[in-house]
Amino acid sequence: MKEDNLREAIAALRAGGVISYPTEAVFGLGCDPHDEPALSRIISIKGRAAHKGFILIAGSLDQLLPFLAPLQAAWQAQFDSVWPGPVTMVVPCTSGNSELLTGGRQTLAVRVSDHPVVQALCERFGGPIVSTSANRSGQEPCRDTASATQLFGTEVDVTVDGKVGTLSEPTRIIDVRTGQRLR
Repeated sequence: MKEDNLREAIAALRAGGVISYPTEAVFGLGCDPHDEPALSRIISIKGRAAHKGFILIAGSLDQLLPFLAPLQAAWQAQFDSVWPGPVTMVVPCTSGNSELLTGGRQTLAVRVSDHPVVQALCERFGGPIVSTSANRSGQEPCRDTASATQLFGTEVDVTVDGKVGTLSEPTRIIDVRTGQRLR
């Protein structure tokens, strides 16, 4: 990952932009989770239903805490067993989150990633970013910089150059309250 490319991505996030970037298995589309127009823009770019909500991806649990309801000790143990890593957890959230972010639910899908690009983005941005697969709804997600650039062109503000991780499928999603695997 080049420093100037990372700076461009952070500037885009802070300006209400949309970026594409590598994650553990696929390229993702992301934005500032507080930015309603940017969330709407991702929904439009993907051709996705707004009720689906998004994943929040972070470099640390501390970055996610402002979005989440008070954590139970049992949940913390689950987080500690899988994070940082490629497991997304559905967790009760605070009431102040955008309905576009949560899909109108009282829960939020969150992940503390160990992917170096995600770690760098979240550290430099100073918080979590939205993460949804870089694809048109129902299509296969992009798995490299060239395909993300070709598919989205100028619809995204910056594509972060980098390689996806070693997963062959998107991350598992688990409900922290029940332990049920949702994906």
